[in-house]
Parts: sequence; C-alpha cells; structure tokens
Amino acid sequence: MAASIDAPTTPSVPDLSLAQDLFLLRTPNLPAALAEGAQKRILAAIEEGSKAPLYYYIHSVLDLPMIPWDEEKYKTMAAKNEEDVKALEKPIAEAEEAGGEMEIAEGWIKVGEFWAALGDKDKAIFALRKAHDLSPGLGSKIDVLLTIIRVGLFFDEKTFVGNELENVKVLIERGGDWDRRNRLKTYDGLYSLSIRKFDEAADLLLDSLSTFTSTELCTYEEVVQYAILAAGVSLGRVPLKTKVIDSPEILSLLSTTPSLEPLTTMTNSLYLCDYASFFKALVDVDESLLKVNRYLAPHSKYYVKEMRRRGYSQLLESYRALSLKSMAEAFGVSVEFLDNDLSKFIPQKKINCVIDRVNGIIETNRPDNKNAQYQLLVKQGDVLLTRLQKYGTAVRMSGSERVA
Repeated sequence: MAASIDAPTTPSVPDLSLAQDLFLLRTPNLPAALAEGAQKRILAAIEEGSKAPLYYYIHSVLDLPMIPWDEEKYKTMAAKNEEDVKALEKPIAEAEEAGGEMEIAEGWIKVGEFWAALGDKDKAIFALRKAHDLSPGLGSKIDVLLTIIRVGLFFDEKTFVGNELENVKVLIERGGDWDRRNRLKTYDGLYSLSIRKFDEAADLLLDSLSTFTSTELCTYEEVVQYAILAAGVSLGRVPLKTKVIDSPEILSLLSTTPSLEPLTTMTNSLYLCDYASFFKALVDVDESLLKVNRYLAPHSKYYVKEMRRRGYSQLLESYRALSLKSMAEAFGVSVEFLDNDLSKFIPQKKINCVIDRVNGIIETNRPDNKNAQYQLLVKQGDVLLTRLQKYGTAVRMSGSERVA
C-alpha cells in the first residue's frame, strides 16, 4: 500500500461506515453484538456532529426503534445546522460580489460537503451540482462528482451511482490525472460488486490494490476483501493463483489482518482441490462477510451457490465417472445433500454431468469442443463467403459502370 502513503487525502464525506451501521440495524437475525455496536456508533455520530438530517431520516424513513426519537433534540440540532450553513454561505455571497468564480465554486463545495456529512441528500446534491457547474478545472469537477457518488452510495441508490460514474468516466477521458484515474477504479469496482458484476469488479479492484488512495470510500483492508471475493467467483484456477494467492499486496496483509483468513482459506483450498476445507471456509465467508456487508448481502445466496458450482465443476473435470459417495466425502457433505445440490445445476446446464441414482454414479458429459469448433468454423466460413460474394457483385457493377 506504499502508493497511497503520500497521496492527498479526500474528506470521508459522507461517512460511509455509518451507512454500514444503518444496514446492520435494519437487518434481522444478525449477532446482537453487531447491532449494539452499530447503535452506539450511530448515536454518538448524531450527538457529536449534530446530524439533524440523518436523525430525521432514521426516524421518518427507516423507522428504527433502537434509535429513540427526541423532538427537542432534533430542533436544537437543526437550529445549529442552520447557523453553521449560514456561516458557510456568507463567503459565497462575498465572492459573488467580487466576481471570484473559483471562490464561489469552493464555497458551494464546502456547503455540499457540510450537508453530505449531516445526511441531507437533497441539499448536498443541490450544492454539489452548483459547485460542479461553477468549477473551472476538470480535476475539481471530477472530485465533486465523486463526492456526489459517495452520497448516492450512502443512500444505496445504485441507478443514480451508475449514471454518475458514467459522467466521471467522460471527464476522466478528457484529461483526468493519474490519481483520479486510479481512484475511479475503486469506485467503479465497488459499484460493479454491488450490482453483481463480479468479473468487472475483480479486474478493477485487483488492479487498484497497488495504487489504492480511495480511503474516503473504504479502507485498504476492505478493498482487499472485496477484490478476493470478486476474484474467487470470477477468475479461473490459473489467474486465481497468480492474481490473488500469490499477490504481494494480499500476502503482505495476511499476518496483520485476521479478517482475511476465511477468504484466503477459501481461495487457497479451491486452488489446491481441498474441497472439504473449501466448503467450510465458504460457510465462514458467508457468515462473517457476505451476510453482514451492505454491498454483498443481497448477493450472498447467489455467491455461495456459484462458488459451490465452481467446486463441483473443478472436481468433475478430472473424471469421466465418479461415485456420489466419494464426491460427497471429498466435499464433507452427505450424499443426499450432494445429490440435491447437483440436481439444481444440471437442468440449467451449469454442470456437465448426469446422475445415475440407481448405481450411485455421476457421469460427466463434457461438450465436444472439437465439434463445436468445427461448427463455428463452418458458420464463420459461410458468413465470409456471403460477404465475398456481395463484394464481388459490387465490384462487377462498378466496373460495368466505368466501361459504359
């Protein structure tokens, strides 16, 4: 992570860790200790930061009973917020009289960040839009849009975030600097992860590890977790080894980051074909990370199912036939569980095998690659011949016109 040590820091506005805490309070059946810790952190943040808009949002929209409502407290905090924002708006008025465009833009950035920190989405975006329109420099416009994206992430508005990311990409292509291009990788990777585009997320997040500077978005340890998760479900066995298992960025964290252990055990055991350990680690990953993370929880069932499929497929690639019993023993599950689980994948052709229940045998039926390649060649050849015929006709017609 040496690349980020001397990089300029971006304010953590809004505080996305609070959005994670709100998720924990809204999610039933999680360990009580997680909810208790989230409650304490949210109450402390509201009190210390006089976050009246966030307090009202929790009360009126989320309706979380563990955050008790106090009307007088809200009014006191709201009054303080109004006083503070007036102080921030005063330099804007002065700059407008003096004609200082940059000072006006900077003033609106401060106002936008102020409301974003307090949890007022509409006022934050309104002020930041003004700042974006008034900012003379390309870099400052990009920074403002990234702040707007973080506001969208805080309130989990995925369509909004996706649209704003496209706007940032347009500006980046027009001349974004090295640091902003690298920061965009993390933003785009996290967004891709949140909408289940694991292939794109893996490429972006793994690429961002050596140049990570987006501490306003998540910690370095978190982005490593996300990168391993996305890679585990999307990369083949060989790239998983080179890009994850042997990654110097990931290896450097293993001794100091216990939270990575289930993830690395999952990927290592999959690569080493230790399927019993793989299944156990997958359960740990689901319980300790997938179900308790606001970006990953909506995809936890899909992720676990897809990783099981990967394990099954990898084992079956080495055999023409295999007994249900021996395969169940390899994964540390019962024959009944394996039979039922494989039956979910076979009809959808996600696993190329059939089950002979009478004899307790799994027979693989891998597709005939040579035949498929031949059919593709014939198809492409037909297309090429058709284009050549059309081209020949066009040439003959143009030639006859010249003779005439």
